[in-house]
Amino acid sequence: MAAYDLEEQEQLDELKTWWKMYGNLVTGILVVAALAAVSWQGWNWWQRKEAAQASVLYSGVQNAVAQKDAKRARELAGELIDKYSSTAYAGMGALLAARIQVESGDAKSARAQLAWAGQNAKDPGLRDLARLRLAAVLLDDKAYDEALAQLAAEPSAAFAPRFAEVRGDVYAAQGKMAEARDAYDAALTKFDALAKTDETRQRGAYRDIVQSKRDSAGAAK
Repeated sequence: MAAYDLEEQEQLDELKTWWKMYGNLVTGILVVAALAAVSWQGWNWWQRKEAAQASVLYSGVQNAVAQKDAKRARELAGELIDKYSSTAYAGMGALLAARIQVESGDAKSARAQLAWAGQNAKDPGLRDLARLRLAAVLLDDKAYDEALAQLAAEPSAAFAPRFAEVRGDVYAAQGKMAEARDAYDAALTKFDALAKTDETRQRGAYRDIVQSKRDSAGAAK
């Protein structure tokens, strides 16, 4: 029995020695881990709260668009950008509000919202879509160089045909038919590359439109 008591005492002494050497380190690690866990939970809670509040504003933008209230849609989209720019709703709201601004003839507001979304929307697809729509608005405003600047960076594959098509539209509007033909050819090539999926094959009408534009641009010399 005494032998067991002695063995336990030795183990206890070893533990005390080990703790004296490494106790502060272990405590520090545990504290850091606990703080990290609390911070992570707090961050997740904050993100959920931000998203919930942003979704309410986005619903307001949707309602304003449905009611064709361009002013209200612009105000709510602006609030989304100001307060909840870190959420996906901000980019979605900017795109949605920009559409009704164009319909109401307020191209200036539409350009501002699309420019923001093209730079700051959280989803890459939304950024591409915003740049595409902004280029179309700039084309209507005859701001050709600015439109081409929006189309300069290569988008994701899904948007590549449309980017090339609108680039062709800009060149055609400028009377640069050789550049327009090249752009339309690129749009058709990129579309055909996507046409390996059944979903894309169903968009044959779109290809016909681009082909018509290409034919109107004349034959290559």
